[in-house]
Amino acid sequence: MNENLMIEILKNQVVPALGCTEPGAVAYATARAKEILGKDIIKLNIYADKNIIKNGMNVGIPGTNEHGIIFAAALALVIGKSDYKLEVLKYVDNESIDKALEIVNSGIINLNLNNSIQGLYIKVEAIAENDSSCVIIRNSHTNIIHESKNNVVILDMPEGTKEVSEIKYEIKNYSIEDLISFTDNVSLEEIEFIQNGIDINMRIADAGLQEHTGVGLGNYFYKNAKDVFSMAKAYTAAASEARMSGYLLPVMSSAGSGNHGLVAIIPIAFVGNEQNISREKIIRAVTLSHLVTIFVKVHLGSLSPVCGCGVAAGVGCAAGLTYLMDGNSEQIKGSINNMIAGISGMLCDGAKLGCSYKLSISVDAAVDASEMALKNIFIPDDNGILGNTPEKTIINLAQVSNKGMNNTDNVILEVMLNRC
Repeated sequence: MNENLMIEILKNQVVPALGCTEPGAVAYATARAKEILGKDIIKLNIYADKNIIKNGMNVGIPGTNEHGIIFAAALALVIGKSDYKLEVLKYVDNESIDKALEIVNSGIINLNLNNSIQGLYIKVEAIAENDSSCVIIRNSHTNIIHESKNNVVILDMPEGTKEVSEIKYEIKNYSIEDLISFTDNVSLEEIEFIQNGIDINMRIADAGLQEHTGVGLGNYFYKNAKDVFSMAKAYTAAASEARMSGYLLPVMSSAGSGNHGLVAIIPIAFVGNEQNISREKIIRAVTLSHLVTIFVKVHLGSLSPVCGCGVAAGVGCAAGLTYLMDGNSEQIKGSINNMIAGISGMLCDGAKLGCSYKLSISVDAAVDASEMALKNIFIPDDNGILGNTPEKTIINLAQVSNKGMNNTDNVILEVMLNRC
């Protein structure tokens, strides 16, 4: 076990994000293209894969009452700084909102679907009077593989290049047992940074409950909560509502998604604190949750037809909860299979307020999967797509999602674009 590599993966995949990561990634690419061009832009052409468009269509932009990719790109032209990556829009104010709306209304931004490409893809072409620039992001939200100005290449990295931003794929070389072993044995000092993510995500959960963001789902669950686990569900839903409605607080993401980060962190942290479990145990449990979430996502892909909050972060949460409750290795692995047996069919129909309900369902399922495993109740591995190891189950899930549901996103996006 290479502990240093595992810590690098965590630091690369557990990062702050302001708002939904899909419009955030487009804003990041736009900001970088603007900086390369260094002139006033008269036209901005955006080309994105179906998942980016699906996830960015209806989601709120932080600090505003606006939604969607085109507004995010317009705001990036006004205030975007690529150094902030997924927090690229964090200095939004009323003046910048007004300027961004003017840009949107001018019609200079064109959003185009690239339906021929598989996987996460964003291409931004910024055009000035006599100059142009181009930025391409591929496979993960901040992974810029190409930059050019006036067709002169500044950066060009082949997609297979193993640069830092793609270090996540190294986790495929390890087993779930390895991830558990790392979690057990790594020094607390090395994973202390995980606490920052706990603090960040609990802060937005508190804000969501106190300020009644969204449609009130978090408050509904909160008022009807009967135990610590249903309270954890309420906090997770409230955090997602705040984030999806554009509340101006960052979240700590996991495996490229802010909502994944909410599911991977909040239930474990809330339950641990309420049950007076040691801070160290909570940090270790959240660490395992992140690692399992990342492990699932590198098999599924950055964006997929299935809801990653359920089948990736939910799976990580189940494993983390089981670890938190002193489950042994077999019980942790069993919670993974239990979770996938129950929630593998949840579809992703884009980022929006309704995601908060899907997150609450994922937390419910993760709690059940963990509690069953802790009582040595395991869904048999000859059921459906389950394998005789959690690794095999995850690979089977990815095969169903990536091959069996290859056209699902096209149909979902078609329905969304032609909604009456």
